[in-house]
Amino acid sequence: MKSAQTPTRKIEGVVPAFGEMPIFAVGQRVKVSDRAPVGHYRVPTYLRGKTAVVEAIMEPKAVNNEEEAFGRNAGGVRHYYRIAVPMTSIWSDYAGSPGDGLRIEVFETWLEGASE
Repeated sequence: MKSAQTPTRKIEGVVPAFGEMPIFAVGQRVKVSDRAPVGHYRVPTYLRGKTAVVEAIMEPKAVNNEEEAFGRNAGGVRHYYRIAVPMTSIWSDYAGSPGDGLRIEVFETWLEGASE
C-alpha cells in the first residue's frame, strides 16, 4: 500500500458511497477499539483501548481482511490508517525517550474518534 496525505477527494454535488471517503483525517486523535471478538483479529491486544494520532491514510482502499477470512465480506472496501501510539501509553514502565512511538496500520473498523 502506498501512503497518501490527500486520498480520494469529494466532488461537489456527488454523494460518496459508504466507505469511499476516509472517516478520520491526518493529525486526528483516534482510539483503538477495545473489544475481544472470537477468532483471529489483526489488532494487537496491547493496543486495544489506546489513543493514537493518524499519521497517514493508506491508499488504495482495501477489503477488511478479518471479515474476508470468515467469508463475510461482500467485497466492500474501506481505509487503513497509519497511527502513532506513544510507547509510554503502551508500557507504563517504558524507559526510552518519552517521544518514542509505535507506528502501525489499522483498518478503519477498529478505530473510533478520541476526545481531546
